[in-house]
Amino acid sequence: MSLSPLLIEDLVRAALKEDLGRGFDVTAQAVVPSDASARAVFRAREEGVLAGLIPALSAFSLIDPEFSFDIYAQDGEVLDAGQDIAVVEGPAGALLTAERTALNFMIHMSGIATLTRRYVLAVQGTKAKIADTRKTLAGLRSIQKYAVLAGGGHNHRFGLDDAILIKDNHIAIAGGISEVLTRARENAGHMVKIEIEVDSLAQLEDVLAARGADVVMFDNFSLPDLVRGVEMVAGSMTTEASGGVNLNTVRGIAETGVDYISVGALTHSAPALDIGLDIGA
Repeated sequence: MSLSPLLIEDLVRAALKEDLGRGFDVTAQAVVPSDASARAVFRAREEGVLAGLIPALSAFSLIDPEFSFDIYAQDGEVLDAGQDIAVVEGPAGALLTAERTALNFMIHMSGIATLTRRYVLAVQGTKAKIADTRKTLAGLRSIQKYAVLAGGGHNHRFGLDDAILIKDNHIAIAGGISEVLTRARENAGHMVKIEIEVDSLAQLEDVLAARGADVVMFDNFSLPDLVRGVEMVAGSMTTEASGGVNLNTVRGIAETGVDYISVGALTHSAPALDIGLDIGA
Protein backbone atom coordinates (compact mmCIF):
# COMPACT_ATOMS: atom_id res chain seq x y z
CA MET A 1 0.00 0.00 0.00
CA SER A 2 1.75 3.14 -1.19
CA LEU A 3 1.29 6.39 -3.05
CA SER A 4 3.40 7.31 -6.06
CA PRO A 5 6.27 9.65 -5.04
CA LEU A 6 5.50 11.77 -8.12
CA LEU A 7 1.88 12.13 -7.08
CA ILE A 8 2.84 13.00 -3.51
CA GLU A 9 5.30 15.64 -4.61
CA ASP A 10 2.82 17.31 -6.98
CA LEU A 11 0.10 17.49 -4.32
CA VAL A 12 2.36 18.69 -1.52
CA ARG A 13 4.10 21.21 -3.74
CA ALA A 14 0.73 22.67 -4.75
CA ALA A 15 -0.36 22.88 -1.11
CA LEU A 16 2.85 24.63 -0.06
CA LYS A 17 2.59 27.11 -2.93
CA GLU A 18 -0.97 27.90 -1.93
CA ASP A 19 0.12 28.58 1.65
CA LEU A 20 3.14 30.68 0.66
CA GLY A 21 0.93 32.91 -1.46
CA ARG A 22 2.84 35.61 -3.31
CA GLY A 23 6.23 35.09 -1.71
CA PHE A 24 7.37 33.73 1.64
CA ASP A 25 6.50 33.08 5.28
CA VAL A 26 6.65 36.62 6.62
CA THR A 27 6.19 35.50 10.23
CA ALA A 28 9.01 32.97 10.23
CA GLN A 29 11.36 35.34 8.44
CA ALA A 30 10.54 38.16 10.87
CA VAL A 31 10.92 36.32 14.17
CA VAL A 32 13.08 33.20 13.64
CA PRO A 33 16.89 33.56 13.44
CA SER A 34 18.11 32.33 10.08
CA ASP A 35 20.60 29.91 11.67
CA ALA A 36 18.19 28.41 14.22
CA SER A 37 17.43 24.68 14.24
CA ALA A 38 14.44 22.96 15.79
CA ARG A 39 13.13 19.53 16.68
CA ALA A 40 9.42 18.70 16.61
CA VAL A 41 7.34 15.59 17.29
CA PHE A 42 4.16 14.51 15.51
CA ARG A 43 2.00 13.15 18.33
CA ALA A 44 -1.49 11.64 18.33
CA ARG A 45 -3.80 13.45 20.74
CA GLU A 46 -6.54 10.85 20.36
CA GLU A 47 -6.82 7.23 19.28
CA GLY A 48 -7.08 6.66 15.55
CA VAL A 49 -5.54 5.20 12.43
CA LEU A 50 -2.51 6.85 10.87
CA ALA A 51 -2.51 7.84 7.20
CA GLY A 52 -0.63 10.51 5.26
CA LEU A 53 2.76 10.17 6.92
CA ILE A 54 4.80 10.50 3.73
CA PRO A 55 2.91 13.52 2.30
CA ALA A 56 3.31 15.20 5.70
CA LEU A 57 7.05 14.61 5.88
CA SER A 58 7.45 15.58 2.24
CA ALA A 59 6.22 19.08 3.09
CA PHE A 60 9.40 19.66 5.09
CA SER A 61 11.74 18.13 2.51
CA LEU A 62 10.28 20.25 -0.28
CA ILE A 63 10.81 23.43 1.74
CA ASP A 64 14.37 22.49 2.72
CA PRO A 65 16.38 19.31 1.96
CA GLU A 66 18.26 19.54 5.28
CA PHE A 67 15.52 17.91 7.37
CA SER A 68 16.01 14.55 9.05
CA PHE A 69 13.25 12.24 10.29
CA ASP A 70 12.80 9.48 12.83
CA ILE A 71 9.65 7.49 12.12
CA TYR A 72 7.89 5.52 14.86
CA ALA A 73 4.58 4.58 13.20
CA GLN A 74 3.39 3.64 9.72
CA ASP A 75 0.23 4.28 7.72
CA GLY A 76 -2.49 1.82 8.69
CA GLU A 77 -1.27 1.54 12.28
CA VAL A 78 -3.73 2.13 15.11
CA LEU A 79 -2.43 4.97 17.28
CA ASP A 80 -2.99 5.43 20.99
CA ALA A 81 -3.61 8.89 22.41
CA GLY A 82 -0.24 10.39 23.25
CA GLN A 83 1.70 8.13 20.90
CA ASP A 84 4.66 9.61 19.01
CA ILE A 85 4.42 9.24 15.25
CA ALA A 86 7.60 10.85 13.92
CA VAL A 87 10.31 13.34 14.83
CA VAL A 88 11.27 16.13 12.44
CA GLU A 89 14.55 17.98 12.85
CA GLY A 90 16.02 20.79 10.74
CA PRO A 91 16.00 24.54 10.04
CA ALA A 92 13.55 26.19 12.43
CA GLY A 93 12.11 28.71 9.97
CA ALA A 94 11.45 26.08 7.33
CA LEU A 95 9.92 23.79 9.93
CA LEU A 96 7.39 26.45 10.89
CA THR A 97 6.66 27.22 7.24
CA ALA A 98 5.82 23.60 6.43
CA GLU A 99 4.04 22.80 9.71
CA ARG A 100 0.45 23.59 8.72
CA THR A 101 0.63 21.92 5.33
CA ALA A 102 2.14 18.78 6.86
CA LEU A 103 -0.52 18.61 9.55
CA ASN A 104 -3.32 19.25 7.05
CA PHE A 105 -2.38 16.14 5.09
CA MET A 106 -1.90 13.96 8.15
CA ILE A 107 -4.99 14.93 10.14
CA HIS A 108 -7.29 14.76 7.11
CA MET A 109 -6.03 11.44 5.82
CA SER A 110 -5.87 9.94 9.31
CA GLY A 111 -9.43 11.09 9.92
CA ILE A 112 -10.59 9.19 6.84
CA ALA A 113 -8.63 6.09 7.85
CA THR A 114 -10.04 6.26 11.38
CA LEU A 115 -13.65 6.58 10.23
CA THR A 116 -13.15 3.77 7.73
CA ARG A 117 -11.86 1.50 10.48
CA ARG A 118 -14.97 2.21 12.55
CA TYR A 119 -17.14 1.02 9.68
CA VAL A 120 -14.94 -2.02 9.07
CA LEU A 121 -15.17 -3.02 12.73
CA ALA A 122 -18.92 -2.47 12.69
CA VAL A 123 -19.39 -5.18 10.02
CA GLN A 124 -16.78 -7.58 11.37
CA GLY A 125 -17.96 -11.18 11.22
CA THR A 126 -20.11 -10.63 8.13
CA LYS A 127 -19.05 -11.07 4.50
CA ALA A 128 -19.57 -7.39 3.71
CA LYS A 129 -16.67 -5.18 2.72
CA ILE A 130 -16.71 -1.40 3.19
CA ALA A 131 -16.01 0.66 0.06
CA ASP A 132 -15.65 4.35 -0.71
CA THR A 133 -17.28 6.38 -3.50
CA ARG A 134 -16.34 9.22 -5.86
CA LYS A 135 -17.62 11.77 -3.32
CA THR A 136 -14.15 13.20 -2.83
CA LEU A 137 -12.58 16.66 -2.80
CA ALA A 138 -11.36 17.87 -6.18
CA GLY A 139 -7.70 17.05 -6.67
CA LEU A 140 -7.46 14.93 -3.51
CA ARG A 141 -9.19 11.73 -4.64
CA SER A 142 -5.99 9.70 -4.76
CA ILE A 143 -4.94 10.45 -1.19
CA GLN A 144 -8.48 10.16 0.17
CA LYS A 145 -8.93 6.74 -1.40
CA TYR A 146 -5.48 5.73 -0.16
CA ALA A 147 -6.58 6.70 3.35
CA VAL A 148 -9.62 4.42 3.00
CA LEU A 149 -7.24 1.54 2.25
CA ALA A 150 -5.15 2.46 5.29
CA GLY A 151 -8.30 2.14 7.41
CA GLY A 152 -9.02 -1.36 6.09
CA GLY A 153 -11.62 -0.38 3.51
CA HIS A 154 -11.81 -1.00 -0.22
CA ASN A 155 -11.81 1.35 -3.18
CA HIS A 156 -14.80 1.61 -5.50
CA ARG A 157 -14.02 2.82 -9.00
CA PHE A 158 -11.47 5.62 -9.08
CA GLY A 159 -13.04 7.58 -11.92
CA LEU A 160 -15.46 7.46 -14.80
CA ASP A 161 -13.07 5.41 -16.91
CA ASP A 162 -12.63 2.49 -14.47
CA ALA A 163 -15.89 0.66 -14.98
CA ILE A 164 -19.38 1.10 -16.36
CA LEU A 165 -21.76 2.18 -13.58
CA ILE A 166 -25.31 2.52 -14.83
CA LYS A 167 -27.53 4.70 -12.64
CA ASP A 168 -31.18 5.76 -12.85
CA ASN A 169 -30.53 8.64 -15.24
CA HIS A 170 -28.61 6.38 -17.63
CA ILE A 171 -31.53 3.95 -17.61
CA ALA A 172 -34.03 6.73 -18.28
CA ILE A 173 -32.07 8.16 -21.20
CA ALA A 174 -31.24 4.77 -22.74
CA GLY A 175 -34.89 3.67 -22.63
CA GLY A 176 -34.94 0.98 -19.97
CA ILE A 177 -32.90 -1.70 -18.27
CA SER A 178 -32.78 -4.15 -21.18
CA GLU A 179 -31.73 -1.39 -23.56
CA VAL A 180 -29.07 0.09 -21.30
CA LEU A 181 -27.50 -3.29 -20.54
CA THR A 182 -27.47 -4.20 -24.23
CA ARG A 183 -25.67 -0.96 -25.05
CA ALA A 184 -23.23 -1.50 -22.20
CA ARG A 185 -22.35 -5.03 -23.29
CA GLU A 186 -21.87 -3.94 -26.89
CA ASN A 187 -19.50 -1.13 -25.99
CA ALA A 188 -17.59 -2.39 -22.95
CA GLY A 189 -14.08 -3.67 -23.43
CA HIS A 190 -13.33 -7.18 -22.23
CA MET A 191 -11.59 -5.82 -19.11
CA VAL A 192 -14.41 -3.45 -18.11
CA LYS A 193 -16.97 -4.56 -15.55
CA ILE A 194 -20.60 -3.45 -15.67
CA GLU A 195 -22.50 -2.38 -12.56
CA ILE A 196 -26.14 -1.34 -12.55
CA GLU A 197 -28.08 0.47 -9.83
CA VAL A 198 -31.62 -0.61 -8.97
CA ASP A 199 -34.09 1.03 -6.61
CA SER A 200 -36.71 -1.73 -6.43
CA LEU A 201 -37.06 -5.50 -6.58
CA ALA A 202 -39.02 -5.06 -9.81
CA GLN A 203 -36.00 -3.42 -11.41
CA LEU A 204 -33.82 -6.23 -10.09
CA GLU A 205 -36.09 -8.75 -11.83
CA ASP A 206 -35.53 -6.85 -15.09
CA VAL A 207 -31.75 -6.88 -14.55
CA LEU A 208 -31.75 -10.61 -13.92
CA ALA A 209 -33.85 -11.21 -17.02
CA ALA A 210 -31.66 -9.00 -19.22
CA ARG A 211 -28.37 -10.44 -17.92
CA GLY A 212 -25.02 -8.82 -18.66
CA ALA A 213 -24.28 -7.02 -15.38
CA ASP A 214 -21.38 -8.05 -13.16
CA VAL A 215 -22.47 -6.07 -10.12
CA VAL A 216 -25.85 -4.86 -8.91
CA MET A 217 -26.15 -1.90 -6.55
CA PHE A 218 -29.17 -1.82 -4.27
CA ASP A 219 -29.93 1.86 -3.75
CA ASN A 220 -31.74 2.83 -0.53
CA PHE A 221 -33.36 -0.59 -0.10
CA SER A 222 -35.13 -1.53 3.12
CA LEU A 223 -33.51 -4.38 5.05
CA PRO A 224 -36.24 -6.91 4.10
CA ASP A 225 -35.88 -5.95 0.42
CA LEU A 226 -32.11 -6.24 0.67
CA VAL A 227 -32.45 -9.76 2.05
CA ARG A 228 -34.81 -10.66 -0.77
CA GLY A 229 -32.58 -9.02 -3.35
CA VAL A 230 -29.55 -11.02 -2.26
CA GLU A 231 -31.65 -14.19 -2.41
CA MET A 232 -32.82 -13.35 -5.94
CA VAL A 233 -29.27 -12.70 -7.17
CA ALA A 234 -28.17 -16.01 -5.64
CA GLY A 235 -24.50 -15.42 -6.37
CA SER A 236 -24.99 -14.61 -10.07
CA MET A 237 -23.64 -11.09 -9.54
CA THR A 238 -21.65 -9.23 -6.92
CA THR A 239 -24.02 -7.29 -4.68
CA GLU A 240 -23.54 -3.78 -3.29
CA ALA A 241 -25.71 -1.70 -0.97
CA SER A 242 -25.67 2.09 -0.90
CA GLY A 243 -27.73 4.94 0.48
CA GLY A 244 -28.74 5.58 4.07
CA VAL A 245 -25.54 4.05 5.39
CA ASN A 246 -24.18 5.26 8.70
CA LEU A 247 -22.58 3.69 11.76
CA ASN A 248 -26.01 2.97 13.23
CA THR A 249 -27.33 1.18 10.13
CA VAL A 250 -24.30 -0.46 8.58
CA ARG A 251 -24.37 -3.63 10.71
CA GLY A 252 -27.96 -4.40 9.76
CA ILE A 253 -27.16 -3.82 6.10
CA ALA A 254 -24.14 -6.13 6.31
CA GLU A 255 -26.20 -8.90 7.90
CA THR A 256 -28.44 -9.06 4.80
CA GLY A 257 -25.60 -10.84 3.00
CA VAL A 258 -24.47 -8.13 0.58
CA ASP A 259 -20.88 -8.29 -0.66
CA TYR A 260 -20.05 -4.57 -0.47
CA ILE A 261 -21.42 -1.51 1.27
CA SER A 262 -20.41 1.82 -0.27
CA VAL A 263 -20.19 4.79 2.08
CA GLY A 264 -19.79 8.33 0.77
CA ALA A 265 -19.20 9.65 4.29
CA LEU A 266 -15.77 8.01 4.43
CA THR A 267 -14.36 10.78 2.28
CA HIS A 268 -16.87 13.63 2.37
CA SER A 269 -17.63 13.72 6.10
CA ALA A 270 -14.69 12.25 8.01
CA PRO A 271 -13.62 14.46 10.92
CA ALA A 272 -9.93 15.27 11.20
CA LEU A 273 -7.92 13.17 13.63
CA ASP A 274 -6.37 15.31 16.37
CA ILE A 275 -2.61 15.18 15.79
CA GLY A 276 -0.18 17.83 16.97
CA LEU A 277 3.33 18.91 16.07
CA ASP A 278 5.10 19.80 19.29
CA ILE A 279 8.35 21.76 19.19
CA GLY A 280 11.15 20.42 21.37
CA ALA A 281 9.05 17.59 22.80
